[in-house]
Amino acid sequence: MKNEPLSTWMEALVAYVRSGQPDLTNRQMALLLLVYRTSGPHTVRGLAGTLGVSKPVVTRALNTLGRLGYLRRERDERDRRNIFVTRTSLGAEFLEGFKALIAGKERRRPQPVSHATHA
Repeated sequence: MKNEPLSTWMEALVAYVRSGQPDLTNRQMALLLLVYRTSGPHTVRGLAGTLGVSKPVVTRALNTLGRLGYLRRERDERDRRNIFVTRTSLGAEFLEGFKALIAGKERRRPQPVSHATHA
């Protein structure tokens, strides 16, 4: 059962929580992965369509990811009405660390939980 995909995912998530990195929602993580793992250019409309959510949902996630420095919005120089969502080095670094957690390269052994006994 050790190599079961859900066990691997659980171990990665536990290591992630212990890492002290910002808590990302599943939508934020999916958005981040879409931008980094698929070819662009990426727009709010396109990302919303791919995720099957509204543009405001994507905008809220982008606001958080932008504050963290993981993604950036850039205006299209050819058509100033368009905004592209682009990668950052900090976002790439974050995902490399997360990938290492999934691969088990940065996992620490779980610490035993102490249970207090009550008399």
